Amino acid sequence: MYDLSLSEAYCPAQTDATVQDTTLVTLLRDAAARAPDAPALQGADEEGVLGRVWTYRDLCEDAERLARALLSRFKPGERVAVWSPNTPEWLLLEYAAGFAGLTLVTVNPAYQARELEYVLTQSEAAGLFLIRTYRGNPMWDIAQSVVQDLPGLREVVDLDDHASLFAGEDQPVTLPDVKPDDPAQIQYTSGTTGFPKGAMLHHRGITNNARMIFDRYKVSRGDVVLNFMPMFHTSGCAIIALGALQYQCKMIVAKLFSPPHMLDIVQSEKATTILGVPTMLIGLIEEQKASPRNVSSVFMVCSGGSLVPPELVRAVRSTFDCGFQTIYGQTEASPVITQTRDTDSLEDLCSTVGQPLPCIEVSIRHPQENTLCAIDEIGEICSRGFNTMLGYNNNPEATAATVDPDGWLHTGDLGTMDTRGYVRVTGRVKEMIIRGGENLFPAEIETVLLEHPDISETAVVGVPDPKWGEIVACFMRPAQGATLDKDVLLKHCRAHLSPQKTPALWIEVAEWPLTGSGKIRKFVLRDDLGAGKFTPL
Repeated sequence: MYDLSLSEAYCPAQTDATVQDTTLVTLLRDAAARAPDAPALQGADEEGVLGRVWTYRDLCEDAERLARALLSRFKPGERVAVWSPNTPEWLLLEYAAGFAGLTLVTVNPAYQARELEYVLTQSEAAGLFLIRTYRGNPMWDIAQSVVQDLPGLREVVDLDDHASLFAGEDQPVTLPDVKPDDPAQIQYTSGTTGFPKGAMLHHRGITNNARMIFDRYKVSRGDVVLNFMPMFHTSGCAIIALGALQYQCKMIVAKLFSPPHMLDIVQSEKATTILGVPTMLIGLIEEQKASPRNVSSVFMVCSGGSLVPPELVRAVRSTFDCGFQTIYGQTEASPVITQTRDTDSLEDLCSTVGQPLPCIEVSIRHPQENTLCAIDEIGEICSRGFNTMLGYNNNPEATAATVDPDGWLHTGDLGTMDTRGYVRVTGRVKEMIIRGGENLFPAEIETVLLEHPDISETAVVGVPDPKWGEIVACFMRPAQGATLDKDVLLKHCRAHLSPQKTPALWIEVAEWPLTGSGKIRKFVLRDDLGAGKFTPL
């Protein structure tokens, strides 16, 4: 823990680590030199069946082969899109694009035609790499219908067709000199409050950020890391993949998240580190209770992406007998800004997102004035450092609205900072509920609700009301075997919250509308409630 005694909501950059001039190229070559025969990569199919193992030598050689093939068909600086679930070929393409000086555009495999067309058009992608179908989504057919209207897209390649994928590998090409500040990826943000924007991330940001996260995890070289987070998101292809690379870990990429299959892999492969959003961790805990496996190899579980309730922290530590950490950030920050430590108190693990990572400044600022807040005062969480994106692709207006002239990245999240530099997330600037002129913060209400044993997951939103302007609506999923009783829940809330914070509407849901990174799309819940698709209790 950093020993700080702050007088205002600003934490200066800490210097217990340094920002290195690294790229995907330098990292993979270094790993292949340090541990050429160590296992690096293995895929697990939709049934959890494990496939071929790549050593670090294999991985580096195949990535360079594919880079040469790509350079026979594309020019450095061009963009190529990958539209696929987690597979070994996804990672090979990520590294090969880095070697070739191409920018990788990541695409959610659940996208439909209109969404795919938007990303390919907005990113100006020259190539599309995909699989033919995934979970009933006819991706190849969708792609064929879309590319007819995209003259700039020169080729569509099936990732499973290695002859097409590696076509041109024997051509005489020279790999470019890739710089740390060159763009590595365009990641389309989750869009919890609207249509996604393409955040351009550079090599320096994603490589250093991943190393610092794994440093705080206390990962050891050669650990086995299970990666079921989507590779199209920074959690899968940056945090886990690039962290594992810098520790020469064996990474198992799971094509489909299935709690039974994931726990089987933990048991058989002795996985040591797990990162998942709360919804995934709840699924693993429920499965482990129903059908226990030997999960003693797990020493650290990490979560983020949405509110991590105290009961979940306790359940993870109890179920896996391991350490727990929380990360906080956003795609535009490459992506992590703050992180707890395994040595933090239970109170800090359950109610904060930790202190900043090294070399990153964090401040809490008044949303309107952009001035510093006082200690423990709610404001917008902002960060500044090596990890800030290059900007939004072809969207200078959105970039200027997110990164101010002083370089502060405005996250859109509300939070506080205490004298120790620990940050608490209290909600979204745009999710803040204004009831009768009073500001209410969903995260505070959600935390209280999740303390009730009958509630497994919850999402609180503001909905229009003619009298109050907005009222509080609570969407909730019951705990396994529980029956939700409105009167019981009202009594629970009134014991812990003032009347205006107590939900006026209670809606039970069987499943959530999620973004590709596992965040609840609150605006969809609000819109569906307004359209009469839910009946409150």
